Amino acid sequence: MRINYLICAGLLLWSSCSKDLQVSEAPDFDVTVESPAYKVGENVLFRISGGADIISFYSGEVYNDYAYRDGRVVAVPDSGATLSFTSAVQGGSQENQLSVLVSSDFNGNYESLETVKAATWTDITDRFTLGTSATFLASTPQDISDLMEAGKPLYIAFKYLTRPQAENGLARTWMIQALSLTSNALFNDANLPITDQVRAGFRIVDQDSVNTPARSLITSTQVRLLGNIYKDPDDPVYDPNNPIYDPNNPIYDPDSELYDPTAVRPEFVPYDPESPYNDPLRENWAVSSPINIGEVDLGPDWSIPVRGIRNEAVEEYSHIYTKPGTYKVYFVASNNTVDDVREVVKELTVTIEP
Repeated sequence: MRINYLICAGLLLWSSCSKDLQVSEAPDFDVTVESPAYKVGENVLFRISGGADIISFYSGEVYNDYAYRDGRVVAVPDSGATLSFTSAVQGGSQENQLSVLVSSDFNGNYESLETVKAATWTDITDRFTLGTSATFLASTPQDISDLMEAGKPLYIAFKYLTRPQAENGLARTWMIQALSLTSNALFNDANLPITDQVRAGFRIVDQDSVNTPARSLITSTQVRLLGNIYKDPDDPVYDPNNPIYDPNNPIYDPDSELYDPTAVRPEFVPYDPESPYNDPLRENWAVSSPINIGEVDLGPDWSIPVRGIRNEAVEEYSHIYTKPGTYKVYFVASNNTVDDVREVVKELTVTIEP
């Protein structure tokens, strides 16, 4: 009996806890504007009555327009674009390792360098200023409209060449960041950003990632290009008398003061002078994702918060417009729980005069 009672009690508790928290009613909310017309730079005062847990404001201006709350896509056909980035280089001594290329017919197959190079790539390195030290240097923006094809995506690539390092010196580390591709079309008195370093989606495509892997990498803010490590016959790793191969080395002895618990005795592999992987000529590329040059997705227009669920009630809200025009203003008020929301939308029209 006691077990049955506990089961029933548990089921009742679960049932009561599993019920959604419903909002009892929509907000009793209203808003008015003191005057239907204002001057640029004046405070437009909105009077708020009733109450709501959350109140948001859309001014009707670009990027704060209720009509584009689900997203804004701007068509920019045949507008062309301008590319810029910053670059820096450090270490090593090899010259002319970095190239900048673009393509409109790459098929998006990043599986191998062969599939990448099968596309038609135009070398535009000489259009840009490249870094000469570890201090990042701006490339200066350059128009690349002549390389864009209507209806086709654009790909940007940074090609990195490693020549045999015993003969040509050590490979250098090239770093590219702050990349920006901007449409030449104007929107809201500014050039539209098509893509940037983060959204470009660069990927490393290595010529031989198995035998001679490049040391390049992509971070959220930087493309970092570096060649493979070459095999030097004078490297101590090819000396069989190197202490790291000695099983009696105290770093492997748990009873020794020099013991290193992370040390693992490697297997000795002699230098092979006939190996084609010792110091080869190699390439690795950083290739962008396809870039849509015909339209720019600006994402949704966001509201301005007027009141949050934990804030005090508000009775008025003011906003200043910087451009003349007629604006559709929206206030969105809602009562909320974790499970439910009831919303009221109020629309007003405001005329802003010069």
